[in-house]
Amino acid sequence: MLVGAAFLMATSAIGPGFLTQTAVFTQKYLASFSAVILVTIIIDIIVQVNVWRIIVAAGKRGQEIANEVFPGLGYFVSALILIGGIAFNIGNIAGTGMSLNTIFGIDARLGAAISAIICILIFTSKEIGNAMDRFAQILGVFMVLLAIYVAFAAKPPLGEVAVRTFVPSKFEFLPMITLVGGTVGGYITFAGGHRLIEGKMKGIEAVREATKSAVLGIIVAGIMRYALFLGNLGVAVKGIEFDPVNPAATPFLTVAGVVGYKMFGLVLWSAAATSVVGCSFTTLSFIKTYFKQVEEHFSKFIIGFIVFCTLFFILVGKPVTLLIFAGAINGLILPITLGSMLLACRNPRIVGDYKHPAILIVLGVLVFILEVYGGIRSLADIKQLFK
Repeated sequence: MLVGAAFLMATSAIGPGFLTQTAVFTQKYLASFSAVILVTIIIDIIVQVNVWRIIVAAGKRGQEIANEVFPGLGYFVSALILIGGIAFNIGNIAGTGMSLNTIFGIDARLGAAISAIICILIFTSKEIGNAMDRFAQILGVFMVLLAIYVAFAAKPPLGEVAVRTFVPSKFEFLPMITLVGGTVGGYITFAGGHRLIEGKMKGIEAVREATKSAVLGIIVAGIMRYALFLGNLGVAVKGIEFDPVNPAATPFLTVAGVVGYKMFGLVLWSAAATSVVGCSFTTLSFIKTYFKQVEEHFSKFIIGFIVFCTLFFILVGKPVTLLIFAGAINGLILPITLGSMLLACRNPRIVGDYKHPAILIVLGVLVFILEVYGGIRSLADIKQLFK
């Protein structure tokens, strides 16, 4: 279950947006983007270790803890998670449709419907947790291996990467905030932690194992990020123009031609499908606390959530605007959720006899300040969408 929770978190993070962000920022910053990735991995570990330890120690879901910190805060967080989760899931469903279009040439809407059925089958299993864990692990390993292959085949300048990781020629704040929000923002912050709670892993004695699981999840996402970055960099330094419509596909197409393009379709499908599963499970886990029917028929409501998002994409389309909106919402959610966890970490009414390490509190506060700034900047993105 620990490995399953780690992969659920990692594969929830590795979605279509993750692939596109990496390609776009690699083109802009080249080898110096490695420094941004390293810093974001460190920040991601701080966030996840803080949140997972507190959730497991308290034995409560994130929204329950938030409500105990400030009455009503959990409802507010749940509402933001639900709004962002719907928007992201529609984008993830769209990603599965576009990937099957890449592989087989079928209509993206048909591809989305087929993919939704595959994801739904996971939640019809009597052992939903185990089925979800296996799905995330198998496709997670598959994605990483394909990305590593492309990274080696692209022959990036590893010497320059080693230097620029610690002495970047260009380092900007915005991509760092974007990557953090995309990796541990919104529902992703709680994906693995809530999986552990669902698996009855709670209490002080489980905190150490939860920490290992949180770090493993970030390491898996970090390896995938670096592999994609190196593949993109190997292409970018050769002066090859990236496809403006689908930049993430360019390195795959460059190193392996048509076969590489099909490989990208498989990576995109794996990324999108695992994100659909992770997003649906975690988003509904925020709702089940408040409604007895959702608690009693959890899998059915998850299936309904996937069906709704799929129909929205088929009938309405335009997932890009929704993804931008969800990304902006994530910029607001992360400091609120992290802040509520930090306020709860030493409250015996919430965590009992558990003593949260002082170093994690200090590091968490620093990340909180950083993310508040990023969240304020994300408000501009939300305003732009409604003009």
